[in-house]
Amino acid sequence: MTANGMTLVIANKNYSSWSMRAGLAVALTPVEVREVVVPLDEPDTRAAILAHSPSGRVPALVDGPVTVWDSLAICEYLAERFPGAGLWPEHTQARAVARAVCAEMHSGFEALRTECSMDLRRRGRSPRGPNWRPDAERIVTLWEDCLARFGGSEGFLFGRPGIADCFYAPVVSRFITYDLPLSSVAADYARRIQDWSPYRAWADAAAQEPWDLGDDH
Repeated sequence: MTANGMTLVIANKNYSSWSMRAGLAVALTPVEVREVVVPLDEPDTRAAILAHSPSGRVPALVDGPVTVWDSLAICEYLAERFPGAGLWPEHTQARAVARAVCAEMHSGFEALRTECSMDLRRRGRSPRGPNWRPDAERIVTLWEDCLARFGGSEGFLFGRPGIADCFYAPVVSRFITYDLPLSSVAADYARRIQDWSPYRAWADAAAQEPWDLGDDH
């Protein structure tokens, strides 16, 4: 199935966690979407993004006359556009919790995101500061709770892969890049995400990108 005129505008796959969230959600749908990559920190980066996204930020999903320029909004749009993809859990309670944990990621964990920026290609980086720990501990607790209550046999946060896993996959990469502490349950979940084919495909593509922003991004 091909979506006529549907394009996903993203930044570097190696560095852009919000792009990754939208890209993984797209991978859960039965649609082929054309990708446009706008490299970060280039002289024309902002102008190139503004050509697609009115906010001047990526990701942005362009579907004919509709442009959606926020990761969570993109995921909601895809869930409505492709209801059979099961991007949100079927049952009301699980769906409410899934939306809550995605909203928490969307608006929170600022210290972790600031001190442990995403870098899929590197291992052994050191956090920029000491304030990431409460965020990391909260995320581990959140994973443990979702897996215990809703994980089921497939072992994703709400059973089958969904938007919540898309939202926390970049966080998994941060735990790996910076060697942050994980419980045994959380470590199992991190390995499951790393073995998940959409994640592997994204990481493989990131490994082939020519851009290297070093430790300053």
